[in-house]
Amino acid sequence: MPGLLRVLARAAGPERTDRANRDLALLLALMAGMLNGVGFIATNVYTSHMTGITAAISHSVARGEWRLVALGFEAFTLFVLGAASTAIAFNWARRRRLRSRFAVILAFEAVLVLIFATLAQFLHGSLRPQVFIAVLAYTMGLQNAVITKMSNATIRTTHVTGMVTDIGIALGKLLYRNTPGDPEPVRADTGKLRLHLSVVTAFFVGGVLGVALYGVAGFRSLLVPALVLLAAAAPPIMADLRGRSVATTTHNL
Repeated sequence: MPGLLRVLARAAGPERTDRANRDLALLLALMAGMLNGVGFIATNVYTSHMTGITAAISHSVARGEWRLVALGFEAFTLFVLGAASTAIAFNWARRRRLRSRFAVILAFEAVLVLIFATLAQFLHGSLRPQVFIAVLAYTMGLQNAVITKMSNATIRTTHVTGMVTDIGIALGKLLYRNTPGDPEPVRADTGKLRLHLSVVTAFFVGGVLGVALYGVAGFRSLLVPALVLLAAAAPPIMADLRGRSVATTTHNL
């Protein structure tokens, strides 16, 4: 447990190292897998999969299924708005030199998921899939954008197509037989390969956990990722609050 607390404490901090980025990527991929799994059970839509959403919209347009077109555009739009919200919040916090410039986004996501987990069971009728898709797609956009900012666009956590492609490329390089004396030998980045394999595995495990927990606790299962995200966001936010309190006290003196 102390080891897990240390990981959470540094995961969303302002000092970005390869290890911190890896820890956060694994955490967020696990959480994304859980949210995606629960979301699919609730809506029959993978709200993190914008490639699939875009393809579904075009398919629905061709078939004249306008209700599905509207739902697809809703998911696409909310995912984009989630990513845009991350950029706004991050740059607002960065300009103010806050340690919590990443953590505030995770905290916002956690609160959103907490509210959703509490109220989802009371939604019924035609409004239900619309609200579910909106909240989950927005959350996925938030989360994918924050890890993109942290890792300088080298890691994604809400979809795995790019990482699976990179895994295939790295394996191809590993299998390539270099000619002795070749001045430019082919070398695989094994560190990146391990990272991508770990993130894909975490997303898979998160999906399994999400579906399994949903079968036991329903939407209350989303309390788990929400509380984990809050635990990761809390240390930098508390540091900023303590710093502000000290600054205010000093000013008053």
